[in-house]
Order: sequence, then C-alpha cells, then structure tokens
Amino acid sequence: MNAPIQFSNRVADIDYTQLQDLFRRSAFWAKDREIGDWQIAIANSDPVISLWDHQTLVGFARATSDGIYRACIWDVVIHPDYRGRGLGSKLVETVLSHPKVSRVERVYLMTTHQQSFYTKIGFQYNSTTTMVLHNQRDALAPVLATAAIAES
Repeated sequence: MNAPIQFSNRVADIDYTQLQDLFRRSAFWAKDREIGDWQIAIANSDPVISLWDHQTLVGFARATSDGIYRACIWDVVIHPDYRGRGLGSKLVETVLSHPKVSRVERVYLMTTHQQSFYTKIGFQYNSTTTMVLHNQRDALAPVLATAAIAES
C-alpha cells in the first residue's frame, strides 16, 4: 500500500536542493533561483508548506502576511508527475487555513497562466491592483541620487 502524500509546515523539513530542482523542473518563472535566495525567502515567510512522497519533495507553497489586513501566497508548485490529483488545491487550502492567513481581510497572489485553477478555489480577478516595481534598488537610484544632492 502506498503511503499518502505528507504535508509539512516545518521549515526544517525543507531540502533546498530538492526545492531548487522542483522549481527548475516545474516553474518557468523560478528556474534561475538560487538556494541562498530560497533560504532568505523562506526565512521571511510563514506559513511554508511542503508536500512529500516519502523523502521526495513533490509540492511547495509559502505566504507572507501581516496577520490582520493582507497576505500574499507565493511560489505554489506541484511536481508534474503529481498534478491532477487535487494536491494543488489542498496545498493552497492548507496555506489559506493557517492562522497567519485565515484571519486577514484579503489574500493576494500572482499567477501567469493558472487563473482558472485559482478561481475554482475562490480567488477573484482584481484589476485594481496592477502596479509593480521591478528591481527596487535600480528603480529608486535616480530618486535616491536626487535626494542625496538635495541634502548636500
């Protein structure tokens, strides 16, 4: 008899080499992420949920939250061999049920091609929050330079 997929909310369970491999294999938008960057992202996330088939990482998601007003779900991925089993929905529902996420007014997420998946879980399109600032350090450089000149 096959053991069921195990869900874990313990950051200590994360095998960063497997995590990097899972994203390189399963997520075009995160193929170039490095292990050190993953460690920083996960250290600043709660909850962090991983899915395991015995010792193999087969799914992952994380969230950030202020605990009352806003939360954002990040990096939801299921290994291609495990898709179509309802694991993605269960993974997102596990994140949504975490106390740091379940009590907030609004939960956001970004997705490129999976809108229909998330609408089945209850997410709605939101055309009013469409702004993004890429590479904040570079984008702010002219502003910071102007501020530094003004202080001189």
